[in-house]
Amino acid sequence: MQISQQWVTPIRILLHLLCAGPAIYLLYSTFFGSLGVNPVETLTHQTGIWAIRILLISLAITPLRQLLSLPKLVLYRRLIGLWAFFYALAHFIIYLTFDLSFSFSRVLEDVIQRPYITAGFTALVLLVPLAVTSTNGWQRRLKRNWSKLHKIVYVVGIAAVLHFVWLRKGFQIEPLVYAAILAILFSVRAWNSLKK
Repeated sequence: MQISQQWVTPIRILLHLLCAGPAIYLLYSTFFGSLGVNPVETLTHQTGIWAIRILLISLAITPLRQLLSLPKLVLYRRLIGLWAFFYALAHFIIYLTFDLSFSFSRVLEDVIQRPYITAGFTALVLLVPLAVTSTNGWQRRLKRNWSKLHKIVYVVGIAAVLHFVWLRKGFQIEPLVYAAILAILFSVRAWNSLKK
């Protein structure tokens, strides 16, 4: 099975629209005041959720590419990964702006004292070099080191899921579903590596 070259750009546009959809909806809801009784909490929660969802989709690209014999799927991994970074950054900016009033000293306190913040902040910090080096120019400059650097995304996945699991104290299904998806993706990758 192959993706025809003529479909590469339309698929890119469609993916951009799909990834932008939650942000557009949140902006619309903010403008029309339909985010509920605690709009800041809703914005923080939704941007974080979408960051994890899109990150997991980006991590699923390689297994899907192998399973479906669609090598051109890799063309969309970077695009999806950058959208995950966008939502993670929005999540942090909302938290920094409305919860901490731009106090970086309080960010540091939270990172030190709250494990779920430590995990979330770690995920964001590790996403930064991946986003910065996502261009073709950086890929050429770093050569083999580029793929080594971008393996950090697996650590990001673990940190992001831990952030959500620890944030939602007690037994809750949603964070456990994301943890299970991540575990399955890692298992598939490990299995494919063993077969080589």
